Amino acid sequence: MDERYRYQKTSGHAALRRGRVSLSNTAYLITAISANREPFFAHFACACSAARCFEDAVLLRNSRMLAWVLMPDHVHWLLQLGEGDNLSDVVGRLKSASSRHSNRTLARTGSLWSTAFHDHALREEDDLPAVARYIVANPLRAGLAKRLGDYPFWNAAWL
Repeated sequence: MDERYRYQKTSGHAALRRGRVSLSNTAYLITAISANREPFFAHFACACSAARCFEDAVLLRNSRMLAWVLMPDHVHWLLQLGEGDNLSDVVGRLKSASSRHSNRTLARTGSLWSTAFHDHALREEDDLPAVARYIVANPLRAGLAKRLGDYPFWNAAWL
């Protein structure tokens, strides 16, 4: 098959994986959306259940969560990938654990997250604290809070 044709035909979730690499000690901006963009995390107890997973050392292993914000239907993580960790594996553990805990809280079963996620590797020269500020300001831009301190589902290493 002509390589150009195969490249053009890749779309959807497969297109998100194209070119994905896992580089140790690299910071990644990751976005995962809920299944069917359902606002599961508008439910306070569900959001609490999910948020507890985002800084769990067992789930992160060698990786480090630098910043995160949980919105009603998606999450943004700023994650520094640890030595020997695979980006898809770390994201899978975070999504799996938060699904398990949130589903228990909601007394439901089934998918909580969309199967794919978007990632962007940051360059060494990128200002990580500025990226973290941008991430955690999402609730302000979405009109969910007037001040960051009024929104409970975020954290950042620098703030």
